[in-house]
Amino acid sequence: MKAEILCVGTEILLGDIVNTNAQFISKQLADLGIEVFHQSVVGDNPERLLEELKNGFERSDIIITTGGLGPTQDDLTKETGARFLGRELVLDKDSLENLKKRFSSMGRSYLKGNNVKQAYFPKGSKILPNPNGTAPGCIMEEGNKALIILPGPPKEVTPMFINYVKPILKKYSTRVIKSKTLRICGIGEGIMAEMASDIIKNSTNPTVAPYAKEEDTILRITAEAPTENEALDLIKPVESRLKKIFGINIYGEDNAKIEGVLGKMLVDKNYTISSAESCTGGLIAAKLVNYPGISQVFKEGAVTYSNEAKMNRLGVKKSTLDKYSAVSYETAKEMAEGIARTSNTDIGIATTGIAGPGGGSPGKPVGLVYIGLCIKGKTKVKKFQYPGNRATVRKRAVMSALDWIRREITDK
Repeated sequence: MKAEILCVGTEILLGDIVNTNAQFISKQLADLGIEVFHQSVVGDNPERLLEELKNGFERSDIIITTGGLGPTQDDLTKETGARFLGRELVLDKDSLENLKKRFSSMGRSYLKGNNVKQAYFPKGSKILPNPNGTAPGCIMEEGNKALIILPGPPKEVTPMFINYVKPILKKYSTRVIKSKTLRICGIGEGIMAEMASDIIKNSTNPTVAPYAKEEDTILRITAEAPTENEALDLIKPVESRLKKIFGINIYGEDNAKIEGVLGKMLVDKNYTISSAESCTGGLIAAKLVNYPGISQVFKEGAVTYSNEAKMNRLGVKKSTLDKYSAVSYETAKEMAEGIARTSNTDIGIATTGIAGPGGGSPGKPVGLVYIGLCIKGKTKVKKFQYPGNRATVRKRAVMSALDWIRREITDK
């Protein structure tokens, strides 16, 4: 079966809101084995919406719309869907009663001329309850085609789809699509793709696709089969081959985050840790405390942005700063050692660099970052040169720092 997603709302076209509904619905349809061939956005204009429905059903078997179910005059998705299928709008008494009860519970009276339109539906449609809002959805089936109309707010779309739409769509699905994601750090997308080139080129089912994210890279393995277990069985041997190729460069799977992976390792191994940050401004500490239970091992995070703070809090020598500057191998080393010593932790991690946009020089360009790592008295320093704007440089530095710790304490 082929499906497409049509999101209705001028506010999406203007960039006032992010269209997260399409992403959510696409993932749900993939799990059902229903392929999404097209996504589109149309403003609150009935003629353009009608044209999208006509074009959509020439391409696809299922169209899922979101938005345009509100009480205002420009909310016309149901009306346009009914017009397209040649159906009249009829009042659903149950929906009207639910609407009255909802307004009553909020201490408000519903507006007959506006809100009551939310209780009208194309004749013969299946109504989808909406306990999280005032606009129920509906499904209209015409032969082997289906038009599924959902509200716009994600907090309403998500439960409505999972509870009511997904069970209905299962009858359209004869196959299952499953994916497994391997998350990789320390290797760029080009190198990653080259290392896995044979598998990527020669895989048909499952397929293997590389993706570059802002902070890491991923390999997504996707298989299609009659059942979920059969799809997972197809994925396993390819996953095993990729893990042998990339080894420790893989830090996690699926929705894993580096701070969660590292946090668990630190707690399990009982390694205490502290951080001293200059250019990253506390982002390492913020990442670490995202992991529940990190308080067992994370003792302190110091933002030592100025030279005075580096000297007074960490014991960085003035002579080091005068000779090598704050952004240097030597300063990063003394920062890592200083925070580990003064916090009395097994691990001290430190960052110092030039995040930009100004402040760089030919010898020390914007994006230059030194990371110092002191583990049980042994200190190492790495030099990085990151592309991108200020936020990107800082995020990448944090990712490098956390991943470096992970690598150093693996199997220790």
